[in-house]
Amino acid sequence: MRQTYLFALFLPILLSTGVMAQQDSLSGLRQAPPKDPLEVKAPELSIKEVIIRDENLNLQVDYWRNWTKFGINANQASFNDNWQGGGVNFLGIGLAFNTKFDYTKENKNFTSELDLKYGKQKNKDQLARKSNDRIFWDNKFSVNFTKQWSFFASLAFESQFDKGYTYKTGSEGQDTLDRFISSFLAPGYLTESVGIEVKPDPTWSIRFGTGTARQTLVLNDNVLRPDTVKIRTDPNYLPNYQRFGINWPGTFRNELAFQLVSTLNRNLSANININARYAFFANYQDLKNASHRVDATLTAKVSRVLSVTLVGVLLYDPLQDPGIQTSQTTGIGIQYNFPR
Repeated sequence: MRQTYLFALFLPILLSTGVMAQQDSLSGLRQAPPKDPLEVKAPELSIKEVIIRDENLNLQVDYWRNWTKFGINANQASFNDNWQGGGVNFLGIGLAFNTKFDYTKENKNFTSELDLKYGKQKNKDQLARKSNDRIFWDNKFSVNFTKQWSFFASLAFESQFDKGYTYKTGSEGQDTLDRFISSFLAPGYLTESVGIEVKPDPTWSIRFGTGTARQTLVLNDNVLRPDTVKIRTDPNYLPNYQRFGINWPGTFRNELAFQLVSTLNRNLSANININARYAFFANYQDLKNASHRVDATLTAKVSRVLSVTLVGVLLYDPLQDPGIQTSQTTGIGIQYNFPR
């Protein structure tokens, strides 16, 4: 019995000793990683001296920008003899060309814009008539004294390509020419102006031309010739007769005036653009007979080259006519913008 108690007492001690011995043997089998890592050779840097033979790379900044576009519009209608809805056969075509050059360096800017328009329409049983006719060339040099304000000097020329007539019905009902009323340089306008310009944003500008001179030219003696009947019947008719503000038979007139010019060229959306110009001209010696002219072109792109164009002109010049003159044309056609 005593031996049994002794065996029970020493059995746990023997078991724990065996387990500890087994752990010591397993620890001896473990191998620690080497303390020194494998040697890695870094690549040798190879730096070579490079000699630039031409230090002058001829790098230049181009201060010029250019925008050019050309358009051709057409409209047409035809009806046969059995058509009872009314209408008249006609064919019309219009051409437009616009180019603008811009030079900007530091606070100096020069712009030159040429705008040419010509259109004609032929109705059945009528002579062909002009639907549009304009030559306009505007040049401006400015020097900024603030971000939006600048001093400017400008030179502009305006006339037309073709002869203009009034029309009447002949004795046999045919359409005939009545009076020769205008042609190239009859009239022609040359305008010089200096003053201050403000640009509220890049698409809108206003010029205040406090020192403006305009020369009016009428270089065709057949334009607006006096009425021979009135010459014979009214002795005061010829001495007071004028063509575009020039006493007959003169061809030149010079005026000193105040001029205000406002231009707007803005994209209303991705495919719609409006280009408008308003000009106010008041002779210092005759302020009550100031002239006003608004030119506006609305262009809507249908595709990359196809567009719809609406052109409108509103003119009031008492030296030409006591009433308000208006002109409006609409056409669909091709408009191509040349790469800048």
